[in-house]
Amino acid sequence: MNTYLIQNIYRYLIYGVALLTALPFHEFAHAWTANKLGDPTARYQGRLTLNPLKHLDPIGSILMIVCGIGWARPVPINPYNFKNPKVGMAISSLAGPVSNLLLAYISMIGYKLSSIASYYAPGIFTSNLMYIFATLISVNIGLAVFNIIPVPPLDGSRILNLVLPERMYFQVMRYERVIMVILMVVVYFGFLNRPLSICRSVAFDLLDFLTGWIDMLWRLIA
Repeated sequence: MNTYLIQNIYRYLIYGVALLTALPFHEFAHAWTANKLGDPTARYQGRLTLNPLKHLDPIGSILMIVCGIGWARPVPINPYNFKNPKVGMAISSLAGPVSNLLLAYISMIGYKLSSIASYYAPGIFTSNLMYIFATLISVNIGLAVFNIIPVPPLDGSRILNLVLPERMYFQVMRYERVIMVILMVVVYFGFLNRPLSICRSVAFDLLDFLTGWIDMLWRLIA
């Protein structure tokens, strides 16, 4: 088995592990937030869990591996269980992308700490740690940025309900499946690559800034 093939297998293995972490956490955040806001629908259907088998969507997972962006199986939410349906839907939808940014932030801390460790103990272990954390950062930022796009079936479309008149919102949602197919085509041909790349870069720079305290401590110690 040649080195290139081994490297590819390793790369996809790490990416798969990152995916199996990011997607379940994303959907769990939806379920947990909705449950806290008064809607137990997801909990009753066994979605209040980090078990990836409960959350993975075949198409969304394949797109995530091939294109770097995708989605999981949507968590069922009944907005009429919320005191304020529009606000409840917006908050529970936003919880998914926010949870991925939180994971990316934790991974950024891990990356910087492993980078410092590699300074004192360079080798395969610390370099692999850095690669794992870098992959987790990339996957979680990508998932957060993609899902905030305000088109169905993505999380951003639920947030639209806060600003669009209800009649217009439900007219748009009637074409959810058609819009999803169009979105897949747009993603496949790379039409969103540039704007998504800019958004990912902004998110990365923000997380880098928010973990700047590690850099400051390192400069003081080194």
